Amino acid sequence: MGGDHGVGTTLPACRAFLKSHPSAELVLVGSADALQGAQTWERTRVVHASEVVTMDDPVEVALRRKKDSSLRVAIAQLKPDAAGQVQADACVSAGNTGALMAVARYLLKTLEGIDRPAIATVLPHARNGYTTVLDLGANVDCTAEHLLQFAVMGSALVTAVEGKENPGVGLLNIGEEAIKGSETIKRAAELLRAAADGGHLNFHGNVEGNDIFKGTTDIVVCDGFVGNVLLKTAEGLAGMLSGFIREEFTRTLGSKLAALMAMPVLNRFKARVDPRRYNGAALLGLRGLVFKSHGSADAFAFEHALARAYDAARNRLLDRVHDRILETLQALPAATASDEPVRAEAG
Repeated sequence: MGGDHGVGTTLPACRAFLKSHPSAELVLVGSADALQGAQTWERTRVVHASEVVTMDDPVEVALRRKKDSSLRVAIAQLKPDAAGQVQADACVSAGNTGALMAVARYLLKTLEGIDRPAIATVLPHARNGYTTVLDLGANVDCTAEHLLQFAVMGSALVTAVEGKENPGVGLLNIGEEAIKGSETIKRAAELLRAAADGGHLNFHGNVEGNDIFKGTTDIVVCDGFVGNVLLKTAEGLAGMLSGFIREEFTRTLGSKLAALMAMPVLNRFKARVDPRRYNGAALLGLRGLVFKSHGSADAFAFEHALARAYDAARNRLLDRVHDRILETLQALPAATASDEPVRAEAG
């Protein structure tokens, strides 16, 4: 029900996803009237929810007032019942990001050893692969310990989904030199080096923004403020570059002929940088798999978010993150102790 376009986008995406993933099953959560047409779909179950969290609802409204919202009911499908059984293995939403994070954290709780969840996604790089970047907006202010936790979770994500057993981790900074950056970044680098010395992480060192698109490391860690600006800038540049090339190749007859000759290359480039293909950011650190789709996603993009969540569940991402956290953070008790106060929330 969420996102800018609601079921007009999500339902066609769900049908396409089911067609391309014959072993997958879907649980659709929302208004019974809006989902009436999906009642007869194969491998699909519809769960009614009487309320919807809008894109501009404050977090408090989603968390405390709209307790039968489609967003909350969907996340609840991941929570084990008294017998330890869950109704779904992953949740995907295009709705309000702040509400999704708050409700998911409240219902599912964070994994042991994790103070704050982080949002992670992939960006294409020049080596015909992808760089996983986190955090992308869940945490504006981060301690050095949080950045270490993000690195551990990112490593588990890449290992589970891409099969890389020892992915390289870079710490985003204003320069590669160890003396550069804020005190938080310098401290985070110390913690990451200690984890690397213990064989728990493959820490490359400091990286700069252009390293993300060079493919210098498999993972780049940063705070949520920097990560969100980075993501939006990358998406904007990709769209601007595609539009610029299209415009330039349609100016004159000569440019049109050149465009015809270059079309295969241009199409490959367009597909490579198309942000829709990278839709579906993981909310890492929770006791359940939750994926956030762009609110403006079309059906093609939302289908990719569903596929990303499906791959994560199929590759046991949740168990791998949990195991990697225990292995790494327990080996560094002094480094990971957080001074963040514990806050209880009434629900």
